[in-house]
Amino acid sequence: MGCSHSKKKSKKGEKKQKKSRRDEGGDRASGEQDVYLEKQLERFEWQLRTLKEVLSANGNPERAALLKGHADEELCALVLSVLDKVKTETTADLNVLHEHKSKTATEEHERHVQELQRTHDAETSELTGQFEAAEKVLKDKVDELTADLQVYNELKRRVDESTFKKDLQRNIQAHGSPGAFWESEQESLLFVIEMKTERVQEQSRKLQQMDALVEKNLSLEDQVVVVLQQNEDLRVRIENCQSVIQELSKEQQDLKVALERQAVMNQKLSQEKEQLMFKLRHRDSCPTIHLPAMVQEIAPR
Repeated sequence: MGCSHSKKKSKKGEKKQKKSRRDEGGDRASGEQDVYLEKQLERFEWQLRTLKEVLSANGNPERAALLKGHADEELCALVLSVLDKVKTETTADLNVLHEHKSKTATEEHERHVQELQRTHDAETSELTGQFEAAEKVLKDKVDELTADLQVYNELKRRVDESTFKKDLQRNIQAHGSPGAFWESEQESLLFVIEMKTERVQEQSRKLQQMDALVEKNLSLEDQVVVVLQQNEDLRVRIENCQSVIQELSKEQQDLKVALERQAVMNQKLSQEKEQLMFKLRHRDSCPTIHLPAMVQEIAPR
C-alpha cells in the first residue's frame, strides 16, 4: 500500500513537471514569435525608411551611395525594381507629354505660318494693286510728258528753221547783240509766233475738213433727193400695181362665179343626158315617148 501510494505521488509529480514544462515551452514559443514579429516589423520599417531615402535622393550617384551601405540584397533589388518602374513610367509619361506638346506646338506653328501666309498674300496683293495703279499713273504721266517733249522739240526745230530766226541771226551779226535778256525775249517771241502759226495751220486744216464735210453733205443731200424721188416713183408704181391686182382679183372672182355656174349647168346637162339615155334604153317598154320632145330636150340651150 505504501509503495502504491508513493507511486501515485510520483506520477502526479511527473504530470505537474510535464505540465509546467509545456507551459514554459509555450511561453517561450510565443515570446520568440513576438520577438520575430517585432524584428520583422523593425526590418520592414527600416526598409521603408531606406526606400523613402533612396527615392527622395537627388540623382543616381546619391542613390547608389545610399544603397552601397546596405547589405540587404532583397531591399536593393526592391529599390532598383521600384526605381526602374518609376523611371519607365516617368519616361513614358514624359514621352507622351513631349509628343502632346510637340503636336500642339507643330499645329500652332502651322496655324501661325498659315496666318502669316494669308497676311503676306493679302499684303502682297494690296501692294501689287497699289504698285500697278501707281505705275499706270506714272506711265500716263511719262507718255504725256513725252508727247509734250516731242511737241516742244518739233516746235524748236521749226523755230530754228524759220525765216524769223534766220533774219534775227543776220540782224545780230550785222548790228551786234542787244543783250542776253533781249535775245531771250526774242527767242520766246519766236516760240509764240510758231505756236500761233501752228494753231492757224490747225484751224486751216479743220476748215478744210469742214469744207470737205459740207461738200460731202451736199452730195449726200442730192443723193437723198434722188432716193426720195425714186421712192415716190416706186410708191406710184406700187399703187398702180395694187389697182391692177384689185382688177385682176375682181376678174378672178367673176371667172370663179362663171365657172361655178358652168359647173352647175354641166351637172344639169349630165343629169338630163342620163335621163335621155335611160329613156332610149327603155323605149320599147315605154311606147308613148315622143321623139321630137326628146330631141328638143337634147338640143343645147
